[in-house]
Amino acid sequence: MRRHLLIATVACALLLTGCATGSGSPSATAPSVPASSSVPAEAIPLLTNYGLGGKSTVEVIDYLDRLGGDQRPADLTASVRPQELVISSGDEKFSLGLPQDRFYLSVAPYVDTTHDCFYHSLTTCKGELTAQDVQVQIVDQTNDKVLVDEVRTTFDNGFVGFWLPRGIEGTLRLSHAGKVGQAAISTGDDAPTCLTTLRLT
Repeated sequence: MRRHLLIATVACALLLTGCATGSGSPSATAPSVPASSSVPAEAIPLLTNYGLGGKSTVEVIDYLDRLGGDQRPADLTASVRPQELVISSGDEKFSLGLPQDRFYLSVAPYVDTTHDCFYHSLTTCKGELTAQDVQVQIVDQTNDKVLVDEVRTTFDNGFVGFWLPRGIEGTLRLSHAGKVGQAAISTGDDAPTCLTTLRLT
């Protein structure tokens, strides 16, 4: 009974911290992202079941975040936290470490429809604008350094992801089809990994 309660608690926590479905490649100019990150040996069989065996945490995130629709594994949950990727399937749950100096932020710009999100769910989050070219600029406010300034294409899930330096306060400005949105961002230990409040007007 206690085991079933634990499984239910874990499943509920992952659901609450990830995206709910709404109605509605690392940047060439961003700092380089090391391919190595901590994948515990006991997680390898689970990753292998989903075609993710041999990938680092960074590679798992980059791969899963680009999937949309029927490509997504329906029975795999993958929640991006500031310092780890939490993956689970059935009663298995593992924590995969992220590079200590990098933070993953996934952004879903919108015009009409969005949803609440704090920790980005790689297998359930869905944004409004899929496969759309967007102009993005990200500036570190502490030194006015431009981290990203380029055209990116939103993934099939409506998001676009960025590997950023950890521990900064910054500004993200995004434009698409004559509409513009801007938001303050943070990459601290308590910061959200999912930005769904960037409305384009």
